[in-house]
Amino acid sequence: MNTILECKNLNKCFGSKKALSNINLSIPRGRIVGLLGPNGSGKTTFIKLCNELLTPTSGEILIASNRPGVETKKIISYLPENTYLNDWMRVSEIIQFFKDFYSDFSAEKAYDMLNRLNINPNDKLKTMSKGTKEKVQLILVMSREAQLYLLDEPIGGVDPAARDYILNTIINNYNEEATIIISTHLISDIEKVLDDIIFLKDGEVVLAKTVDEIREENGKSVDDLFREVFRC
Repeated sequence: MNTILECKNLNKCFGSKKALSNINLSIPRGRIVGLLGPNGSGKTTFIKLCNELLTPTSGEILIASNRPGVETKKIISYLPENTYLNDWMRVSEIIQFFKDFYSDFSAEKAYDMLNRLNINPNDKLKTMSKGTKEKVQLILVMSREAQLYLLDEPIGGVDPAARDYILNTIINNYNEEATIIISTHLISDIEKVLDDIIFLKDGEVVLAKTVDEIREENGKSVDDLFREVFRC
């Protein structure tokens, strides 16, 4: 398969603390990948490295054969863990900003998703709940025709009733040749949409397999195996 993301002996340290240790991965196009692990396992650090928000201490990360930079930002759609949008802006203004900034952004798709979630595009973000703001942010991210989507805890701040819709939004609004990497600790909620999983523990990859391999080889769900590996 054609590779979209590759890591070679990737390490990231903060002082004497190793956040990521000797990561070697090859992630193909056209997959939905779960980046799974408890808090502090290195998930967010990995995603920030992919977005050039951090730089490796050593080793290499390649996205579509390029190191993170200007060229990779054109093909990555990134959902950070924390809301970054300006509270004083209306949703419609943010959509126009994204349309002007990203050549692959579809305003039509964004407005359609807003309508389905009953979010008024004329509302200002400061009038919205934390969960609604996160829905708006996800809509913006999934309205791009990117090659790689990096989603850091996309369902962590929404109520359980909305999670199925959020996951369906993710699945139904991306190019099937693109890859989605979803970082989360809510395994049971997203297991049904995953093709592959990567378990991170203390900054190291302890398991990287397809979901089918886990079920065939271990006779367990991803959630059950996760609980066994991390004893939770």
